[in-house]
Amino acid sequence: MRISVAERERVALESAVITHGLPYPTNLEAARRMQHAVEASGATPSIVAVVQGKPRVGISEAELMMLAQAPAPSKIALHNLGIACAMQLTGGTTVAATVYLARQAGIEVMATGGIGGVHRDRREVSGDLPTLARTPMLVLCSGAKVILDLPATREWLETYGIPVIGYQTDELPGFYTPHTGLRVDATVHDVDALVELWQAHREVGTAMLVVQPPPAEYAIPRAELDALLEQALRECAESKVAGSATTPWLLKRLAELSNGRTLQVNLALLESNARLAGQIARSLHAAR
Repeated sequence: MRISVAERERVALESAVITHGLPYPTNLEAARRMQHAVEASGATPSIVAVVQGKPRVGISEAELMMLAQAPAPSKIALHNLGIACAMQLTGGTTVAATVYLARQAGIEVMATGGIGGVHRDRREVSGDLPTLARTPMLVLCSGAKVILDLPATREWLETYGIPVIGYQTDELPGFYTPHTGLRVDATVHDVDALVELWQAHREVGTAMLVVQPPPAEYAIPRAELDALLEQALRECAESKVAGSATTPWLLKRLAELSNGRTLQVNLALLESNARLAGQIARSLHAAR
C-alpha cells in the first residue's frame, strides 16, 4: 500500500549545518541529499530554521536557497531562539533548537551529522546536551563532533539518562571516523529493533541517540584524523580563535588539511543518517 505524502511520518533536519557547518554550494548539496534520502525512505523531510523571525518546521526551496547563500545568517540555539524571533532574524537552528521546535510540531525523529558535546577544556558544554536530556526525541547522528572531548561527552550522556544505541556498530563513532573505543549501550542491526527500543524508552522523557559510523568508503582512519586534528587545534590556539567561532574554524581547517576529504565524509554521513531516520519514521508510522 502506498502512503500519501500527507500521511507520512516527518523527519526533522537541522539547518545550522547549512548556514554554518558547510560552505556554499556544498551546504546546498548536503541539504538536498538529506531531503531526498528521507523521501526515498518513505518519510517527509522538514528542515527546521528561523526565517525573518518565524520558526519554520519545513521550509520552501526559495527559503533553502536563501539560507544556503545568506552572507551573515544567525546561528540559532535554544538560548537565543526567542531573541532571534523578536528581532526578526534569519538563521540556522542547532541540534538543540531543532529538537525543541520539532517536538513542538509533534515530530519525534531528527537527523543530523554530529551533536555538540563537552569541549576539550571541559569548562564548556554544548546546549545540545541539556536539551537532549529533557526532550523525548529519537536523534540520528554519527556521534559528537570530533573536535570535542568524546570520552567526557559519552560520560555526560550516560549521567543524564540519554541512551546511545549503535546501529550496526558497538562503538560511538567519531564523526569522520568509525572508531573511538567508546562503547554504546546497545547494538541493533535492523530498523524494527530500533523502533522497539525507542518505544520502550520514550516515556523516560529523554532523547535516545542512535549512532551509525560514516560510510566506510569515505571514513578517515582514526590515526590519520588524530594527526590532522592535532595540527588544526594547535593552529586554532595560535590564531586565538575562541567562542562560537571555534567550531566553524576548526571544521574549515580540517577540510583544508585533508584536501576536502572531511567535506566528503560529512556529506556522506549526513545523507546516510537522513536515510536511516526516514526508515525509522516510516516504521514508526506503520507501528501506529
